[in-house]
Amino acid sequence: MYQNALIASASRESLRTGYNLHSFRRDALAGLTVGIIAIPLAMALAIASGVPPQHGLYTAIIAGALIALTGGSRFNVSGPTAAFVVILLPVTQKFGVGGLLLATTMAGLILVVMGIARMGQLIRYIPYPVTTGFTAGIAVVIAALQLRDFLGLDMPRPEGHFIEMITSIFAALPSLHWPDALIAALTLAVLILWPRLKLPVPGHLVALILATLTAWLCGQWLDDFSVATIGSRFEYVMDGVRGEGIPPSLPGFSLPWLMAGSDGQPLHLSLHLFQELIGPAFAIALLGAIESLLCAVVADGLTATKHNPNAELVGQGIGNIVAPFFGGITATAAIARTATSIRTGAHSPVAAVVHALVILLIIQFFSGWLAYVPMAALAGFLMLVAWNIGEAKHFGHIVRVAPRSDVVVLLVCFTLTVVFDMVIAVGVGVVLAALLFIRRMSELTGAELITEGSEHQHVNLPSHIAVYDINGPLFFGAAEKAMGVLLRVRGNIRAIVLDMKDVPMIDMTGTVALETLLSRLHRQGVLVLLSNLSPRLERALVQAGIAPRENDLLFCPDVATACQRAIELRPN
Repeated sequence: MYQNALIASASRESLRTGYNLHSFRRDALAGLTVGIIAIPLAMALAIASGVPPQHGLYTAIIAGALIALTGGSRFNVSGPTAAFVVILLPVTQKFGVGGLLLATTMAGLILVVMGIARMGQLIRYIPYPVTTGFTAGIAVVIAALQLRDFLGLDMPRPEGHFIEMITSIFAALPSLHWPDALIAALTLAVLILWPRLKLPVPGHLVALILATLTAWLCGQWLDDFSVATIGSRFEYVMDGVRGEGIPPSLPGFSLPWLMAGSDGQPLHLSLHLFQELIGPAFAIALLGAIESLLCAVVADGLTATKHNPNAELVGQGIGNIVAPFFGGITATAAIARTATSIRTGAHSPVAAVVHALVILLIIQFFSGWLAYVPMAALAGFLMLVAWNIGEAKHFGHIVRVAPRSDVVVLLVCFTLTVVFDMVIAVGVGVVLAALLFIRRMSELTGAELITEGSEHQHVNLPSHIAVYDINGPLFFGAAEKAMGVLLRVRGNIRAIVLDMKDVPMIDMTGTVALETLLSRLHRQGVLVLLSNLSPRLERALVQAGIAPRENDLLFCPDVATACQRAIELRPN
């Protein structure tokens, strides 16, 4: 039954709502638009991840189509995304293309297990300051990585941590190449200004064509004008013939572990290799789950639909398992491409499939043209992507208005992502957010002595009987605080009534703290009466061995009854 719920759930839901020729036309237009937008982004993100540009295109084709058909969101459009660059680039630098593809397959398996284990709902428990912090940090790192191609700097690809990377970039600034910088600035200007014209042609296509034509024409007319292009930077070998740019062929099947490692030789499978890749694979899976489910939530908000989070994780896993066997790198749902697909009329997952087919056809028939695309133009694309995912205005707004503890989590995650990496940032951020949450919850938990003027003032009690109101959950972060108040009761007290109406839960630490309190009061001869226990809380206490005992511990339905019993059993 569960497997049936996972298989093609988004496609099945689309068919249930009705699908006709009009629906297909809407999907075809949306797929065509997004396919055009995805081409420069897929190439740029592959290059930023340390692999040739065709691997990004293969990812959008294979993973994009598979995830659309098997995932749990009707509208998600999947492919390479900018958030992965900071994880994938170090893997490529250390293990080569083969290591990256193998890590992607491992991450796909992890995503499938997460979906089958119904962990789709757990992702929402990652605190918002954590996701915002590491996303903004990723944006800063992505922007820094593009500076070499954006400015045409004469330097190798930046490596190492952020401080080392920035240092090497500043050292190379005197080598700035103005033609590359001009093309990059032109691309960025078109991307920013074109949407204001509100024309039906995608701005990404206009920016790509204009930058490529400008670079080519200037190269023909000006003697000292030359820019790095995909054709000058990348080459391939097909049937013994060496070519420039992107191979004009469909992605072929190959085993990821037979692809080249960092030394140019095929990977050697070993337990040690899997041990080294399991960390990056988990990071890829975690980020992929977060990105895809956030994208699905955004799509639901734009379309008033509801996605299946567990099916989406399985679909993402299937796409990432299969894509590396055809040269694809890591894929996840892309929020910008998904939103564009929806705004241009997408009706079902067919739109994402059409987007994959558009890219496939362009590779087949126009790959030679892509060799003329300037590297600086692709850097301009990613600069805008970095700005969009960083959401600088939103980041600043959170810093100004959020509680101080949330700001601390935000800044810690941002700093750790930039200086170290996202895995450390998420781990530390979640732990720090959890600790701060525990502190806030513990501040809401306590024990208060009921005095005259309280809700129980009508109870006429002798001075040797006290009533305490327990508020908040008795969990490991707050139980000791609440129970500590009761350990300091006056020496003349012979009976204590505890109003447990406002205690929603008790964990093992709370149970032990309560048990310790009861034992101490019992040795002092003090009778304890627990009132207003919920059935669930009462069962939990009884199972833990805290059950009513004559002249020691009583359970009462309400405070008034408990007070009456205390007077009867401890008259003086």
